[in-house]
Amino acid sequence: MEEHSEISPETLSVQLVEGGITVTYSDGREVFYRGPPTPTDSPHQTAPGKDTHVLVTDASETQGVLLYINEDRTEDAILKGSGVGRVLLTQGEESTLFPGVTVRGGGLRDEIIVDHDLLDGRVFVFEEDQFEEFAYEIVDQAA
Repeated sequence: MEEHSEISPETLSVQLVEGGITVTYSDGREVFYRGPPTPTDSPHQTAPGKDTHVLVTDASETQGVLLYINEDRTEDAILKGSGVGRVLLTQGEESTLFPGVTVRGGGLRDEIIVDHDLLDGRVFVFEEDQFEEFAYEIVDQAA
C-alpha cells in the first residue's frame, strides 16, 4: 500500500454560482460542490466519518486554496497535479491550513477554527461520503 504525504495547495480558480461552487484544478478538471452552503459558526465540527474538503477563497472570491483533510485514497502524484493540498492529522493534532484557518484532528471528526480578523476571503467546508454531501460556509456571526 502506498504511503500518503501532506501536500501544499496551489491557488485554484473558483466560481461561486447559483446552486454551488465550482473549483478548477491546475490540470483543467473541475469539481462542483453542491450548495448553497449552510452558514455555520466557528469552530465547525464535521460529521463523523465524512471526507472533509476545506476551500479558502481570497477577497475577490475568484481564487482560493482547496485542502483535503485526512484523505488517504488519492495518490500523491494525482493531488500534486491537481493543485489540491492534503493535511494528515492524528487525534488532537492541529495544523494551520491558511492564515486564520486551523484544523484540529479528532479521530472520526475534525474541527475547523476560523479567525475572521485574519481573513479577507471566505471559508467553505464540504463533507461527503458515498451516500450524501453537505456544504457549509463558516461565517463571522459578529459581522
